[in-house]
Amino acid sequence: MASSDIVSVTIVTYNSGRYIKRCLESVLAQKGPQVEIIVVDNNSTDGTRDILERYEDRCSITYNSRNSGFAAAQNQAIGLSTGNWVLTLNPDVLLMPYFIQALLEAGRLDNRIGAVCGKLLAMSPDFDIDAKPRVDSTGIYFTPNLRHLDRGSREIDNGHYLKREYVFGATAAAALYRRTMIEDIAVNGEFFDTDFFVYREDADVAWRAQLLGWRCLYTPYARGYHVRAVLPGNRRALPKQINMHSVKNRFLMRIKNMTGDLYRRHWFSITARDVVVLSCCLVYEFYSLRAFWKVIRNWSSVWQKRADIMTRKRVTDEYIAGWFHYEPVSRPGPKKAANVIAARSRTQIAES
Repeated sequence: MASSDIVSVTIVTYNSGRYIKRCLESVLAQKGPQVEIIVVDNNSTDGTRDILERYEDRCSITYNSRNSGFAAAQNQAIGLSTGNWVLTLNPDVLLMPYFIQALLEAGRLDNRIGAVCGKLLAMSPDFDIDAKPRVDSTGIYFTPNLRHLDRGSREIDNGHYLKREYVFGATAAAALYRRTMIEDIAVNGEFFDTDFFVYREDADVAWRAQLLGWRCLYTPYARGYHVRAVLPGNRRALPKQINMHSVKNRFLMRIKNMTGDLYRRHWFSITARDVVVLSCCLVYEFYSLRAFWKVIRNWSSVWQKRADIMTRKRVTDEYIAGWFHYEPVSRPGPKKAANVIAARSRTQIAES
């Protein structure tokens, strides 16, 4: 039975030795709610396991015998957790001391809030922070051609994004999910779709949650730092497997979540982007052609998932269409207890 007094932090590691110690220390230093830490290691070979062994008295750690992928391992960790709220956390994230408390306070403002995200700022792989910090993410948004991007990514943090706002979704690098939502939007018992393996699984969750009537709230009072490897423009520097899964998951996500109305509105933009993706695969990214075979192989099961989601859809086509724009879309957050929480959060930020 889930506990309302505990926030479960679920971390998946795979050759994360460079980051995991500082990440765990930042979680253990959190102030406010009781926290349980659950780590699932996907058969790391770089010394990550040696580091994790030092934390076995303070964390629940599972060592997998193979790399099952981020989605499956996160589902595994969530299944081992007990809190009414679950914070999925990447090992390359560093949290400020009141990060979890600020997320939790925001999430409690409205029972329809199923996910909460904070302000992540960019950090180098050496954990260096620029004198003028840049934004990593303040939530994700979708464009009409079905790209999903991080709101504010790479902008200098100069005073933007200072209000609580509803956004389309949260990056799973540091997303707080309500367990009620996790259970409600699961398909075949899966919160993250294991067919995705890695990449775009959080965007898929965000889209599905919106279809089923849940909201995602951004709060500026939860602050952390993130080393982001995947950015628009650095695709050729990424591992081939990541790029292949990126192509595959673009189509899996669409089959599952795309409504007929949304396709009619943006069919030209979607098709144009598809042509670009396919052309890139044919011209130079040959290894990503496997993505199309994987989509075909999973065709039947993906359409069954779609049927489940669409049968339970709770929002109008107009509502969903309102989120798909080339510029980030946000909507005013809840006003309940706003002044009290804002004042307390500003104090906590100053103390940290």
